Amino acid sequence: MSISVASPRRTVSRGVASAVLLAVAALFLLPLAWLVLASLDTGASASLAMPEQFSLANFTAVLTPGQTLWPLWNSFLLSAGCAVITVLAAVLAAYPLSRYQARYNKPFLYGVLFGTGLPITAMMVPVYSMFVRLGQLDSVPAVALFMAATSLPMAIWMTKNFMDSVPVSLEEAAWIDGASAMKALRTVVVPLMRPGLAVVFIFVFIQAWGNFFIPFILLLSSHKQPAAVTVFNFFGQYGSVAYGQLAAFSLLYSLPVIVLYVLVTKGIGGSFATAGAIKG
Repeated sequence: MSISVASPRRTVSRGVASAVLLAVAALFLLPLAWLVLASLDTGASASLAMPEQFSLANFTAVLTPGQTLWPLWNSFLLSAGCAVITVLAAVLAAYPLSRYQARYNKPFLYGVLFGTGLPITAMMVPVYSMFVRLGQLDSVPAVALFMAATSLPMAIWMTKNFMDSVPVSLEEAAWIDGASAMKALRTVVVPLMRPGLAVVFIFVFIQAWGNFFIPFILLLSSHKQPAAVTVFNFFGQYGSVAYGQLAAFSLLYSLPVIVLYVLVTKGIGGSFATAGAIKG
């Protein structure tokens, strides 16, 4: 029986890798632990500590229509509107790029990729001026449309990659049956790439859900601002922070995104299996 010489080295490397993974896990788990414990502590501070007495008073304090419920509803309207518009536009833009070969495909895709690198802070001054001239300042639909435009470049790239995996032969069979290109897209391609569209939807929704800068600049009315903006109400003057209420609000703020992710992933599980759809 031969004994491997490298086994001690492998043991050391595995130990180092495990230690690094544990350290990374601690970096993620400790803030989450503080979030949960602080939300149940009426005297919470910035340090991680076990509450002397567990209480739901922080949740009771923040669960008011003006402080939490209405901002969460505004966040949902902005994020859902942005995600729906982005997915629809991305499908229509990705279809010719995926199905038709043209000389402008690569330059267009590179231009789209360039659009993902533009900093939003550099665009806000002309965008703000445009919103003022068009009379759309403090308009939730206009802000959702602009947020969809900022998310569209990455969504087009993602949607095209998912669409490339759908066999063209399925569309050809639909064309033979008399379906138009748009009907084949609607009845054949889109149903088969539902998991991909769900990924794009969740990606855009989460981005819009956590977007602070755009609503802060373009939405002036306090009753129209999303939760990403109203979270700063818990930061008072002279550095005072209501840590317990901030932690409770943060947990409530993250809950809708988690629920959406769970529902979507369960609903689309296994529906992307297109292998064997056509046998030659």
